[in-house]
Amino acid sequence: MSEESLERVYTINLGKVLLSPNNQRAKRAINMIREFATRHMKSENVKIEEDVSHLVWARGIRHPPRKIRVKLTKDDDGNILVSKYEEEKKVEEKPKEKKGKKKVEGKPKEKKPEEKKVEEKPKESKSNKNTKKE
Repeated sequence: MSEESLERVYTINLGKVLLSPNNQRAKRAINMIREFATRHMKSENVKIEEDVSHLVWARGIRHPPRKIRVKLTKDDDGNILVSKYEEEKKVEEKPKEKKGKKKVEGKPKEKKPEEKKVEEKPKESKSNKNTKKE
């Protein structure tokens, strides 16, 4: 066979974990991830990385996540590695500045908070409050 490994990214729905009892949900989620990897990558040898396990168990045994994003990697021997998927962050290009403006480097000037004038309302007497209806 070829020396390249097969890599795929999946979002695994763990919603059916909620059908199991409270104190078995995280264990069931791990088993569901293992079953999913076996079914989609067609091999029985599944290893789940520690990061994925920590992600599932982060909120305890009773509240595993509803969905999990993983990367499945299958090597030549048929071993499957389930690892946490981390998106590649794209570098966005900043629009070019106009020729007239020059960029000043250094510390930005700190703006002092402006003091707002508070207008005081004249206090109304009790007799005025009863007669006015708003």
